[in-house]
Amino acid sequence: MESITVFGAGSWGTALADLAAKRGHDVILWCREEDQARAINATGRNPRYLSGASLSPSLNATGDLEEAAGHSERWILAIPTQAIREVLNRLAPFSPGSLSICNAAKGIEIGSRKLIHEIVAEIIPEARYSVLSGPSHAEEVIVGQPTAVVVASSESREAALWQNLLNGGTFRVYTGTDVVGVEVGGAVKNVMAVAAGVARAMGLGDNAVAALVSRGLAETMRLGARLGARPLTLAGLAGVGDLMVTCYSHHSRNFRLGLALGEGLSLQEALERLGQVAEGATTVKAVVALARELNVELPLAEAVHRVLYESVPPARVLEALFLRDPKPELPPALDWENSEKP
Repeated sequence: MESITVFGAGSWGTALADLAAKRGHDVILWCREEDQARAINATGRNPRYLSGASLSPSLNATGDLEEAAGHSERWILAIPTQAIREVLNRLAPFSPGSLSICNAAKGIEIGSRKLIHEIVAEIIPEARYSVLSGPSHAEEVIVGQPTAVVVASSESREAALWQNLLNGGTFRVYTGTDVVGVEVGGAVKNVMAVAAGVARAMGLGDNAVAALVSRGLAETMRLGARLGARPLTLAGLAGVGDLMVTCYSHHSRNFRLGLALGEGLSLQEALERLGQVAEGATTVKAVVALARELNVELPLAEAVHRVLYESVPPARVLEALFLRDPKPELPPALDWENSEKP
């Protein structure tokens, strides 16, 4: 048995904390608000997320950040990407000497355009870092539906550590070393899921959505190549797998956000209907800014940005996409081995 702290009591953090507790680990779930922690401890349920699920009786919750940090040397981050820097800055004074961090958030920071491993290295540089990703809706994990994910770290022993902690039953964990690829795949797929939801709401058919997902993968690979990701990573669970489940499932908050936008709601109205964080709505700002900085062409990401932040109607964006000049499906410039790093 290991002691584990999960930071973030949203759907994914709750599911991971429950999973780890059911594996026999001593788990504390940190909630940003104390009343949420009290409710979890009193009822065995999270009143705000996955409220229909009974959580492991051994799972404890707290709203005290220092208590959560001091509980263990194994931290899981399940915090919205744009809040990670703020929480890590608060956590840094309490970080233990031998710290392993497993990040489960998916996104790119808007202001710095940094991937999450870069933020962690900046604030808690002594921490050993892993990232967990893949097709893994919390709604299915919490009820034990079969799920496969990948955990990647530059240190193979770290990936194996988290694999040993979380693998078991119907939750299968693979390991890898391509942190950049896993993080890029997890970030860009949320943007593409917004586009898929818009397409469905517009009444576009299966052909269109399949083309969108395929070209979304091409954009993910172009950005990944530029940042040093490996192609097979994006052909795996953290790339194709996560992209498919996010673009086709009503469990996907980003897909549902796109549906609302495609029905004519404003971004604010769509977010209010959703009632939860949809990472794609914010990550698209960072993805588009980073792609422009690196001179990487991402027409679908640009299209989502125009719909969300430039008030361009989806029908006009679709027309513009089809008016683009014809091109090869696989541009010669996509050279994974020799692509220049920033």
